[in-house]
Amino acid sequence: MKKGTLRQVLLITDGCSNHGEDPIAMAALAREHGITINVIGILEENSPEYHQKGLREVEEIALSGGGVSQIVYTTQLSQTVQMVTKKGMTQTIHGVINSELQQILGKESTIEDLPPEKRGEVMEVVDDLGETMDLELIILVDASGSMEKKLATVQESLIDLSISLNSRIGYNQFALFAFPGKRDETELLIDWTPKLNSLTQAFTKISSGGITPTGPAIKAAINEFTNRRSRRRLITGDEEEYSEGSGF
Repeated sequence: MKKGTLRQVLLITDGCSNHGEDPIAMAALAREHGITINVIGILEENSPEYHQKGLREVEEIALSGGGVSQIVYTTQLSQTVQMVTKKGMTQTIHGVINSELQQILGKESTIEDLPPEKRGEVMEVVDDLGETMDLELIILVDASGSMEKKLATVQESLIDLSISLNSRIGYNQFALFAFPGKRDETELLIDWTPKLNSLTQAFTKISSGGITPTGPAIKAAINEFTNRRSRRRLITGDEEEYSEGSGF
């Protein structure tokens, strides 16, 4: 089994989208491109009732994008960002291995259907790939007005995430977008980099706005991954393999 590249989006938001394309449809489109969408919905400690529409949207975006979702209080954000990212990576690998098993054993076969000994061997492969595969992660941060007081915690959480992921053997590349941006629906704050050391400087550029263009933000992530892949092909002349869609 070849080791490809995991292409993941981490969407951090606290509210309902209210501008641009349908984020659920955009998440489904991302999945078709081999991109997994993981979503964290942030709660206010003094507002225990998360808007039902927002809660439903967070879950449906992740479901359509083949990823995982988690609702969290701000104080728990750091641990949750790491957990959701790693769980999303593992789930993507599970999906690819299940797809390969179905090609070999039949359409209904999954890892859970294997005998215990074989299942244990496959899970060891999953764990190994989670540590050794290359990772391309686009982080989408909701910068709408209601997020203004939460951005400092988001910044700290992403620094912790960078430190955590850099202990992996696989090569990490991050890019960071805010939505809305100062001039457009989305704004690239940090271009592709193996470390998020420039986060503090990047977050000073965020200008909180009233709208929440979640759909356009996911669309921008798809375009960024597509353009990155095209640039790589031009440079190397190779067809790179990815973890979903084209396989390992």
